[in-house]
Amino acid sequence: MTGRAILVIGDSMLDRYWDGLVERISPEAPVPVLKFAKEWQRPGGAANVAANICAMGSQATLATLVGEDEAGDLLLQLMATYGVKLKAVRSPHAVTTQKIRAVCGQHQMLRIDIEREVPTQALESLIQTADALIPRHPWILLSDYHKGSLSRCEGFIQSARQCGSRVLVDPKGSDFERYRGAWLLKPNEKEARAMTGAWSSEAEFTHLMHAARAQFGVEHLLVTRGERGMSLFSANGAPQHIPTAAKEVFDVSGAGDTVLAALAAALAGGAPLVQAIRHANLAAGVAVAKFGTATVSLAEILRVQDKADAASP
Repeated sequence: MTGRAILVIGDSMLDRYWDGLVERISPEAPVPVLKFAKEWQRPGGAANVAANICAMGSQATLATLVGEDEAGDLLLQLMATYGVKLKAVRSPHAVTTQKIRAVCGQHQMLRIDIEREVPTQALESLIQTADALIPRHPWILLSDYHKGSLSRCEGFIQSARQCGSRVLVDPKGSDFERYRGAWLLKPNEKEARAMTGAWSSEAEFTHLMHAARAQFGVEHLLVTRGERGMSLFSANGAPQHIPTAAKEVFDVSGAGDTVLAALAAALAGGAPLVQAIRHANLAAGVAVAKFGTATVSLAEILRVQDKADAASP
């Protein structure tokens, strides 16, 4: 296994943007008419995680499901441009998940989601593909968007533990039992509430997160908290709170993908966990200042770090 090799398994999607101008209201219904000007595409979900890893200078292999459709062809082309090593399971019975956003002046007017339940045979093929890749990768990322690719992720975690690989999970939904045994679990605050119930104070938040970390047998629980930064709860050691690095929040689309990618890239490069989290925090600050789903390069992160260092006393 090479130290910088990172395997991403999960739900990929194609993010499409239909851009144009709005100059009138439709006579058919009280809705704006978007005069289409151009379209662009970006990788989303697990594909965005893998693309960000490569943009940050690390090596990424992506195991995912893709339909035999036009959106799937576009997604595969995008992955090639980012240098991602793609292990895609393509099925004529699957539909490539798409998020189509109608935008005007960098303002989102409408989002159309195209998705379908994952075919059983395609899921079985993905499991076989991922199981063959896990022993060759010391770092495994599970990017769960609740689309079905990780509906049986318990097996991935067990296989990784047997190989000595570390699993980082970006979870979704309320069933956190299936992530049991992961090395690090990275929910946002909404997902953390689904996991533990609501809290009324920081003290209660800390108590609930410690209990959840122990309950699900994860070594580290990292909660991303928007403007409140990130909070880390580990099996050994006191909680650590990292303030946000974001100066301007323009669009949070894909920010969680960027955090997961930056965290893994830093860890694979040998950084200690807290240092890797600070690195990911800087990457998130860059990502939310961009419009739409976007990749963040290592050079951009280092520029932000240099500015922060220069501003510190």
